[in-house]
Amino acid sequence: MTAPIPRFTGDAAPYGGGDPYADYRTADLPFTHLVDLADRRLGGSVIAANDEFFAERENLLKPEDPRFDPESFGHKGKVMDGWETRRRRGASAGTPHPAEDDHDWALIRLGAPGVVHGIVVDTAHFRGNYPRAVSVEATAVDGTPSPEELLADDVVWTELVPRTQIGGHAANGFPVSVRRRFTHLRLKQHPDGGIARLRVHGEAAPEPAWLTALGTFDLVALECGGAAEDASDRFYSPPANSIGPGRSRRMDEGWETRRRRDTGHDWVRYRLAAQGTIRAVEIDTGCYKGNAPGWAALYGLDATTGADPADPTAPAWTELLPRTRLQPDTVHRFLLDAAPPVTHVRIDIYPDGGVGRLRLHGSLTEEGARWLAARHAELGGG
Repeated sequence: MTAPIPRFTGDAAPYGGGDPYADYRTADLPFTHLVDLADRRLGGSVIAANDEFFAERENLLKPEDPRFDPESFGHKGKVMDGWETRRRRGASAGTPHPAEDDHDWALIRLGAPGVVHGIVVDTAHFRGNYPRAVSVEATAVDGTPSPEELLADDVVWTELVPRTQIGGHAANGFPVSVRRRFTHLRLKQHPDGGIARLRVHGEAAPEPAWLTALGTFDLVALECGGAAEDASDRFYSPPANSIGPGRSRRMDEGWETRRRRDTGHDWVRYRLAAQGTIRAVEIDTGCYKGNAPGWAALYGLDATTGADPADPTAPAWTELLPRTRLQPDTVHRFLLDAAPPVTHVRIDIYPDGGVGRLRLHGSLTEEGARWLAARHAELGGG
């Protein structure tokens, strides 16, 4: 039975000095291991907001944790690391409070369109100036619609998070049960206030026609629908980092494990966008200089045969790249000759260390392309 997700409500105590995160309210959430579809590094953007008087909307999607400087003030007041609107007022002296339906809003374009499994509305450092409640809606409009086009009367919005009271200085988590593909979100705060960060965890679901037109692409890339399903170790950073866009610029932008003190090794299991044939591999140890793995090997499995990817001893795992020496801070490139079609790949590193990026260049099989098109239709795509 799945444990209920904690709900936080009410003010946090005023900041009293010391570590600003000491009284931060948070909990383990069952969906945060999934990619953040709104990540700026994937191309996510806050494309519009009705108000950003105290703090600009772009802060919502910054990848780093919110920061707090008690001494930082500007011409408009306290400088906050988040999106903060002005205080709403009523219509007259007789009705000084905002109306029940008054709210502020922000439009978010997902960096990777996909299926949302959970949302985090983080009010870190907004202790008495957070919204009373929030709600989130989503829509699917392909291409690059303007804010005006998204707000048109004929655009259909689906409720992902109903209007719900939240707490200040807290990671407010919401599971999402709607299994459809979305491209944009509308975040509402009722009636006003500040939100530090928005995280939209889920599975990327790219446009099949785009991938088909590309022909050869990175079959495991997050933006192409790849996913890091499981890993032996997530101590320093999550394995999904290793299939993010671009090159890692710092150690925390890749996947790094703790130091092993046994005779085992570390690994990550990835699911490809769909069944495909890999022709070229890149293993990038960029930024890992004294902590790169000594060696790595790659194995592939085709789950369409009924094989279980979660079983590391399954005979269906086929060696794609034998155990090969790696160098620190280096992009290693390997050509694969006549590799079989696969749906999953596992990288084994020996004995531990960090991998900045893994790239698996190839193309979909006919079966993979059919499956991807069928899934796209099932999720509401055109």
